[in-house]
Amino acid sequence: MKKGRFLKYIFWVIAILVLPLAFIGIRRYSYYQQDIALGSVAPNWEHWFGTDRLGRDLFCRVIYACYISLSIGVLTTLLSVGFGTIYGIISGYCGGKIDLMLMRIVDVLYPIPLTLIVILLMVIFGRYAWVLFFAISIVEWMTTARIIRSEVLKIKESGYVQVSKGLGQRGSVIIRKHILPNIAGVIVVCFIITLPGVILLESFLSFLGIGIQPPKSSLGILIAEGAKFMATYPWQVIFPSAVFISIILILRKFEDRGLNICRR
Repeated sequence: MKKGRFLKYIFWVIAILVLPLAFIGIRRYSYYQQDIALGSVAPNWEHWFGTDRLGRDLFCRVIYACYISLSIGVLTTLLSVGFGTIYGIISGYCGGKIDLMLMRIVDVLYPIPLTLIVILLMVIFGRYAWVLFFAISIVEWMTTARIIRSEVLKIKESGYVQVSKGLGQRGSVIIRKHILPNIAGVIVVCFIITLPGVILLESFLSFLGIGIQPPKSSLGILIAEGAKFMATYPWQVIFPSAVFISIILILRKFEDRGLNICRR
């Protein structure tokens, strides 16, 4: 059996075993349920990941944090990929001066340390979820725009697009009937390669204290809280960090496959 296939089987076996446990753990406790008498209890059969300093079940909080981080990641990625797709289609299909102007904007913005822009927007407009969505979206769309533009440039020179233009079809009709169906797979790939970076950026901002705010929680917040008590209660940082690393590694695996598809 090949190594890659073996690892895939291992992943699915772990997922099949973990998901029922996650469901059972969530049903037993709430992520915000506190019991000061059980503060900072080590992992045991009752609390699988132990508890935090307020006596909240860490397993439930990690599952809830995964839900928050993945939800923000998926929604923000959809927004940024959607905008990048529209931008790339307009640039590639229109061509000429419009294409030149739009791509120069991307070239100017690309070298800027975009994480600082996100931090600045969060400081100016406040630590709200919608600000986080918007801030991350406006810095993650440019790679998608470049990829989509290159695909549109190739497709619009194909024979069927030229025939459609010769028959007098409008640009919007050509884009809807010919270009969008042919770049649908590329859009999915752009989503796959953007998602890990978005989740990583959201967790980094939450770790710094300018992302998701309590009482809500994300993996970045749990890691930041656990890091304060690393020396005395190491499980409070080990379990959130292990889950976060696992999610990123899995998403990076899909990202590598997406990049291989793009290279083809």
